[in-house]
Amino acid sequence: MNYKPTRLGFGEGLKEIAVKNKNIVALGAADITSSVSVDLFADAFPERFYSLGIAEQNIMGVAAGLAMAGKIPFVATYGVFAALRTTDQIRISICYNNLPVKIGGAHAGISVGPDGATHQALEDIAVMRVLPNMTILSPCDATQAKLAVIAAVEQVPGPCYIRFGREAVPDFTSPELPFMVGKAQIMREGNDVSILSTGHLTFEALEAAKILANKGINARVINFHTIKPIDENLIIKTAEKTGAIVTCEEHQIFGGFGSAVTEVLAKNYPVPVEFIGMNDKFGESGQPEELMQKYGMKADTIIKAVEKVLIRK
Repeated sequence: MNYKPTRLGFGEGLKEIAVKNKNIVALGAADITSSVSVDLFADAFPERFYSLGIAEQNIMGVAAGLAMAGKIPFVATYGVFAALRTTDQIRISICYNNLPVKIGGAHAGISVGPDGATHQALEDIAVMRVLPNMTILSPCDATQAKLAVIAAVEQVPGPCYIRFGREAVPDFTSPELPFMVGKAQIMREGNDVSILSTGHLTFEALEAAKILANKGINARVINFHTIKPIDENLIIKTAEKTGAIVTCEEHQIFGGFGSAVTEVLAKNYPVPVEFIGMNDKFGESGQPEELMQKYGMKADTIIKAVEKVLIRK
């Protein structure tokens, strides 16, 4: 198994799409350019890269101005700053004007590890998905992160938030797997229960499904690389097919991916649902794998959730 950080996929995608589109520019926040892999773009296109220091609100305002001038700006910084510190500027300057600003939210989730609670973006999905005109992409591995960046330019005319992590994670998808914004991907078929996942937890969901198969439980695994607009049609169809759902995200349970899924189910086809994610807590400093285990975002916890939801089914 190849391991690769999703942030590297983001940087590779930005560099590749910038070769095709001369209007793409990138904005960074001082000392973290390499931390979010935008250095790949900066080294290749120094004349199209702007470092504006540790002033995230200002960066969003400048990005909006560049977009009004015909550019396609990419802003990348840690998700806690990209989505939370700058919410006002994103809401009014970018989303209200429906501008093609693409925002990279790095260091998403608990797996940031030693940086601790202040740098672990666990609320960014909830904040970004309530903003009109905003598209949210949450790729499951580095290969898909690269495709997400390209799709953000080629398929999304307005604002787009791309969520990705810091640590090396399994890079298990194929670059040939079609990436269509708003269309989830069935990664494994099953009839007993549906595991709907986003981001890094898609791999954990697949691992859980393998173990469940040995127990005689056939789990359907669906990867949602797009959280907004969410694939309502597939959510409804999988609920009809299996009658029970577990949602998985490296994010707060409230207001995130699981909430988006249950909003669709409540209106169209209610079924029992269990949630995997951060349960209304802040994170802490620690090794990524230890934190994922402690806060219940590993395959073994997904298995327990599946067994619980099947009883309710």
